Amino acid sequence: MQENNFIIRSKYQNKITPFIGKQLIKVLTGQRRVGKSFILKQIILQIEKEDPTAHILYINKEDMSFDSIQTAHDLNNYVLQHTKEGIKNYVFIDEIQEIAQFEKAMRSLLLNPTYDLYCTGSNANMLSGELSTFLSGRFIEIPIFSLSYNEFLLFHQLENSNTSLMSYLKFGGLPYLKHLDLKDDIVYDYLKGVYNTIIYRDVILRNEIRNTAFLENLTLFLSDNIGHLFSAKKISNYLMSQQVNIATSQVLNYLNHLSSAYLVHRVKRMNVNGKKIFEIGEKFYFEDLGLRNAIFEYKQTDIGKIMENAVYKHLLYNDYEVKIGQLGQNEIDFVCKRKGEYLYLQVCYLLQEQATIDREFGNLEKIKDNYPKMVVSMDEFSGNTRNGIQHIHLRDFLSKTL
Repeated sequence: MQENNFIIRSKYQNKITPFIGKQLIKVLTGQRRVGKSFILKQIILQIEKEDPTAHILYINKEDMSFDSIQTAHDLNNYVLQHTKEGIKNYVFIDEIQEIAQFEKAMRSLLLNPTYDLYCTGSNANMLSGELSTFLSGRFIEIPIFSLSYNEFLLFHQLENSNTSLMSYLKFGGLPYLKHLDLKDDIVYDYLKGVYNTIIYRDVILRNEIRNTAFLENLTLFLSDNIGHLFSAKKISNYLMSQQVNIATSQVLNYLNHLSSAYLVHRVKRMNVNGKKIFEIGEKFYFEDLGLRNAIFEYKQTDIGKIMENAVYKHLLYNDYEVKIGQLGQNEIDFVCKRKGEYLYLQVCYLLQEQATIDREFGNLEKIKDNYPKMVVSMDEFSGNTRNGIQHIHLRDFLSKTL
């Protein structure tokens, strides 16, 4: 494979490298168009440099050349037919969920140390069903996200400035945007096409959805209500008030479909003191802000919820497990856990009034442990602390490796 000015996303390369050559399936998961295919190609280039004798098998299920591979048997036969004996065979399969019962073929191939296996998938269900049953303990999942803010600056060759930050919040982080002028009409035309592909292929077709109008209205509703606490029943009740009569169970199914396609992330609530997870009430954030803004008009008045979405995504990118915190009657925007350590965050557009300052810092002050706490805002004057709680500008937060 020739190197065509690849921009290396080193975070993912560093995560995958320790598992190259190991008898584990490397599964890259994430929404369509976030760059999974290019990360596979990065790994292929790395392998070819380190092992000139390596035999690479690359199957791309978005390429019609591989339409004949429809089932596990087709996949297994294809790999066997193209195997080279006496050397390591590296097998890469892009969008593997398009192959029926693919997990059976992967389990069989994994038995042979000749093969080193990699795949990508755009549906979360591929890890929660047969794959985990058939391959428990035999695969490693590497979630792939749209570009972080620092990656966005790298891809677009931009300086770290407030203007660049606003471009990131407005256009999002799909890697292909580096080939386009960052102008509203150009970018949003492309993003609407990506959104339609995700909705049609990964949600409607995969789940045999008939009520497509409701699905799109539900997505618009989530776009307008980023960071609001909801339950399926609450959404159902709201829709009924708009003369849309949809059962709570159907709302729940559609939410599951949207999150399984990685279009949105569902974030549950937890009790900060007892760390108990609540069954009722959750928030929804978009994988990519550009897609959200393409389907729901970008408005400056939405900056607070857009900021909150950007903070959430940066926490995921930094490998945090994220929950919404409940502390008595108070809410903590994000309770983040990584390797047994916690981080608590509040997100606010501007801290211009004393009541706002007291609320955002005061909620964090009620948490009695000594883990780090931050308030993230767009105030230019940041970097100060209150009772050990750091105040940080959004741009500085998104630039940090947490």
